[in-house]
Amino acid sequence: MTGIEELLLSRIRDVADYPEPGVMFKDITPLLADPAAFTALTGALADIATSTGATKVVGLEARGFILGAPVAVRAGLGFIPVRKAGKLPGATLSQAYDLEYGSAEIEVHAEDLSADDRILVVDDVLATGGTAEASIELIRRAGAEVAGLAVLMELGFLSGRARLEPALGGAPLEALLVV
Repeated sequence: MTGIEELLLSRIRDVADYPEPGVMFKDITPLLADPAAFTALTGALADIATSTGATKVVGLEARGFILGAPVAVRAGLGFIPVRKAGKLPGATLSQAYDLEYGSAEIEVHAEDLSADDRILVVDDVLATGGTAEASIELIRRAGAEVAGLAVLMELGFLSGRARLEPALGGAPLEALLVV
């Protein structure tokens, strides 16, 4: 295990039976509250943005905003939020997707993306991959290229990577931690 992995893991708190019995929630708020850990996380994700040749960072609502915006600033890139339906003003592109317990829809301002853009998608956790897959579809529909997906933590037992690799079409999926 690397030093950054140890630092990040030491700042992630397990919360039993949240949000429902039987679930072990991975709480990243202690990591965000620690300036050294948050800086290390931001730097590692910014390095991924640079190595993929990204021109912009997309952050997925909501914790992807917390991580993606400072990553974009550190890498010298633009930041684009992908929001839940109905949260963005003006014209949007939307993408519906299925969840384990229903369905959801996300949106992006299409004019924020162009054919010249290479987009790194940033989120906190890769679980089943539904939201990330929908964001990849949105990015492509807007005419941009997906440079990759970067997450703080991958919940390997939920097989999100297997779902996303075909959607990524060869673009990298980078997880700083796999639990």
